[in-house]
Amino acid sequence: MKKGLTLSLLLSVGAFSHLSYAEQTLSFGVDPTFPPFESKAADGSLQGFDIELGNAICAQAKVKCQWVQLGFDGSIPALQAKKFDAILSAMSMTEKRRQQVDFSNMIYSTPSAVLAPATSPISTDIRSLRGKTIGVAQGTIQESYAQSQWASQGVNIVSYPNQMDVYPDLVAGRLDASVANAVSAQQGFLKSPEGKGFVIKQMLNNKAILGAGVGIAVRKGDSEHLNLINTALAEIHANGTYDKLEKKYFAFKVYP
Repeated sequence: MKKGLTLSLLLSVGAFSHLSYAEQTLSFGVDPTFPPFESKAADGSLQGFDIELGNAICAQAKVKCQWVQLGFDGSIPALQAKKFDAILSAMSMTEKRRQQVDFSNMIYSTPSAVLAPATSPISTDIRSLRGKTIGVAQGTIQESYAQSQWASQGVNIVSYPNQMDVYPDLVAGRLDASVANAVSAQQGFLKSPEGKGFVIKQMLNNKAILGAGVGIAVRKGDSEHLNLINTALAEIHANGTYDKLEKKYFAFKVYP
């Protein structure tokens, strides 16, 4: 009887037999300050597209999901220190990050944008930006873009712990604009009462800095977790789970 049970368990694990499945847990690092991808509900629970996607991956892989909350800027060092198994927190796949982590197959692609008051003349034209103060979130591709493209040309770039901390200073006029994920800005700020009078001025297009879509990061060489995640992703695409989540959170397709 015990031999039969052992064989059944081995067969169910399949290609992922090298993973430590005794604990039956897949842990994700997340910064819950990027609605609609990840945020906190009024009761403190995690919510958002990435959260539901991660839970769907765990359900498909038949493992327990565990979420570890931390600031985005510290997520790669924490991953490398084995504080969790993977980062699922709207992390764009840039070449710089690929030097530090391995990425899953793409989970979605959304643009970055310049956000400012509707009456502002600001655009991506450097002449409109000189002397202005631009708020960005630490550790993000938007921070990298602003620092590399504008900081040396007379533009003041101010970094904040997360994007939600940028908005109060933008509303108060202490910032002239922000560079942010367009979808997060639209749903997390522009649709709010505080966001009235602000608009997306211009989308950004620079794959070398902004990356080619968002993925789930794992430690370099961690093929076990990478294979588990990619297999589960393929299965939730095939069975319609991904499409249902996409339609729930977005009015357009985020997975090309």
